[in-house]
Amino acid sequence: MKKGDEITIKIEKMKYPNVGIGFYNDKKIHVKNVLEGQTIRCRVSKNRSEKREARLLEIIEKSPKEQDSFCEHYGLCGGCLFQTLSGDGQLQTKYDMVKLLFDEAGLEIPFEGILPSPQIFEYRNKMEFSFGDEAKDGPLRLGMHKKGRYHDVVNVDKCHLIDEDYRIVLRSVLAFMTRNGVPKYNKNTMIGFLRHLVVRKSYKTGEILIGLSASTQAIDHKGTPFNTKAFSEMLLELPLKGQIVGILYVKNDGISDAVQGEYDILFGRDYLFEKLYGLSFKVSFYAFFQTNTEGAERLYEAALNMIPNLEGKVAFDLFSGTGTIGQIMSKKAKKVIGIEIVEDAVQSAKENMKLNEIHNCEFLCGDVFKVLNEISTKPDIIVVDPPRSGMGEKATIKVASYGVDEILYISCNPKSLLEDLMVLKRQGYQAEKILLVDMFPWTGAVESICLLRRVCNG
Repeated sequence: MKKGDEITIKIEKMKYPNVGIGFYNDKKIHVKNVLEGQTIRCRVSKNRSEKREARLLEIIEKSPKEQDSFCEHYGLCGGCLFQTLSGDGQLQTKYDMVKLLFDEAGLEIPFEGILPSPQIFEYRNKMEFSFGDEAKDGPLRLGMHKKGRYHDVVNVDKCHLIDEDYRIVLRSVLAFMTRNGVPKYNKNTMIGFLRHLVVRKSYKTGEILIGLSASTQAIDHKGTPFNTKAFSEMLLELPLKGQIVGILYVKNDGISDAVQGEYDILFGRDYLFEKLYGLSFKVSFYAFFQTNTEGAERLYEAALNMIPNLEGKVAFDLFSGTGTIGQIMSKKAKKVIGIEIVEDAVQSAKENMKLNEIHNCEFLCGDVFKVLNEISTKPDIIVVDPPRSGMGEKATIKVASYGVDEILYISCNPKSLLEDLMVLKRQGYQAEKILLVDMFPWTGAVESICLLRRVCNG
């Protein structure tokens, strides 16, 4: 077997993140975008003694665990890898993937199962769509990247992860841009206008916030600017169940394919209100907020149930976002200090604290590692909920240096959780248990909650 060879294998098991493992001539092969039990044809892309990888070419035989897809976009959209599994089947697959990841790393941690999402359809409160084309120089599309094709975009106006308001907005914006001949942005030439459409909708209040991410270029050779007034009027006339409270034009000339840049408010405001755990939260356009509202309530309830006793304690809420879990903890804790690097999120957290009449929280803006070096307060318990990249070694060691009895780690990426747990283990902390929570049904993503206890000085 050598690089470039086409081989046929059966996927024997799955490992996070969504990697299938099969064998060819007794050699382990890793393949993405497959499911356990499938027989596939693939092309070897890496053949090294430490790791062998292959690229999926064809599914020859489906897995016995598979069923017909519920989605009209199946086979084109790359968004929902597990949409041919049953609800129970995807939960088991996620559990097995994460468990194998930790087992192979040699960390013997009790796994307490996986909690399902309260909603498995129309559960998302935020979606980020891309403008593009399905084939080179084809008609304008607005949706998700094509499966296995980063540069191609397919329409997803029947997506089942979002409610009908999103679908109406998606179809209407595409029709408006097509009718007016507004060009997409070309990432290679850096010429064009349309880049992304961001839609946020509060699950509890129904408020809708829409952001058009586009370049600052004129839309045609005559220098004609984009008609933001007509765009806003079109959106405000749509027959939606929810209420549009803000429309933004995000001036995005960035090199990376990400929504970034300053924005103009075309209508209303740049935030919406969401309710969580009996509290109200002001969520600004760029602020992080869990994308499954009812799932977040289940996640935080399970996380706080792992903490033995918060009464009278000082708690740190690190990577605090808009202050959700910190303000929930404040109901029992003596004091909560949250630290978050995104300024908009910190500002929202402070406003949320006033909105909920909470007086025992403090939210600080800055890099977690740097801020921890600047404050003198000592915590009794630390809760961390970092981004996908994890805490990083410096911040992890700093967290461990406080010597608190318990650290509660909420993670959206089991791989970075594993890396940070290895560091914490060297600092004298033992992972006592892990509970998984399915926040993103039909996708391969899963949240983890891990309770660590100090067993010795690092």
